[in-house]
Amino acid sequence: MPQEAWSKKRERQYGHIKKGLLERGETEDVAKEIAARTVNKERARAGEAEEASDLSLTDISSGRRGGLRSHKGPGGRTRDQLYQEAKEKNIRGRSKMNKAQLEKAVGR
Repeated sequence: MPQEAWSKKRERQYGHIKKGLLERGETEDVAKEIAARTVNKERARAGEAEEASDLSLTDISSGRRGGLRSHKGPGGRTRDQLYQEAKEKNIRGRSKMNKAQLEKAVGR
């Protein structure tokens, strides 16, 4: 989904993000969409885009947000991320579990 308005830097950024998502198991379409949205948000934050939403300009950056949810630190994964992992592992009773219970159930 690279666009003509993207600089060489943004094209590389798009490719890097897309590659990482594909390695993580995302589908090609999902990887393209997430990578494009991430690059476009970063362009908006840097003042490179013609239009930008208020949220793009005021929300924390994509890299920072990803870092906060990277399975490390006090916050760790969100409850929804833990729930999805429990679902993939077919853990029974997951819908009634809170975040702490899900963390224990998925074994991390």
